[in-house]
Amino acid sequence: MNINKIDQKGSISDVDMNKGLSREFRELLDTLKARFDKNMERHLGMEWPKVQGKLEGNNEKLSSLKKMESTGGEPDVVGYDKKTIEYIFYDCSPESPVGRRNVCYDRGGQEARKAFKSKNNAIDMAAALGIELLTEEQYRELQKLGNFDTKTSSWVKTPSDIRKLGGALFADRRYDKVFVYHNSAPSYYSVRGFRGSIRV
Repeated sequence: MNINKIDQKGSISDVDMNKGLSREFRELLDTLKARFDKNMERHLGMEWPKVQGKLEGNNEKLSSLKKMESTGGEPDVVGYDKKTIEYIFYDCSPESPVGRRNVCYDRGGQEARKAFKSKNNAIDMAAALGIELLTEEQYRELQKLGNFDTKTSSWVKTPSDIRKLGGALFADRRYDKVFVYHNSAPSYYSVRGFRGSIRV
């Protein structure tokens, strides 16, 4: 699926900007709009008023986007699913979100460490944020929209057969190529976090 060129149909009526929203959410929408306008190549053919129309009144999604933003994810629209009539947001920060680093892959990996346990793990953090870890496919789609993780790396959703054997996958961009690697799930590093997605 080429998330950058999904056809957008099923128009959404325009709404009054920021009507009835808390100050916190109004500021978030202003930030998202500025990012949307600055990076139109990520969402060709899409219009911000229609995105905002889906967000207004959806406090659960706004709260998740706020958490993505506050942990350094810089979420932005990267696609539109015409079957479900949903906009797709990914973390689009140049490097892996700074507020989500130094974490093992999941709770099993976190608990498996006998010493120097990490304070959290990517799967539980994503659930708390209300987002899903990017899959390898989604991560590669993101990399078509720019150069991400050139100095850091990000955990990606790991297939169950690999995880059952104790491993987990992460990805980055080096030498102008996207690489997907493996590590033990209990591993964690100061330059590795995770990226997520949310549908609205």
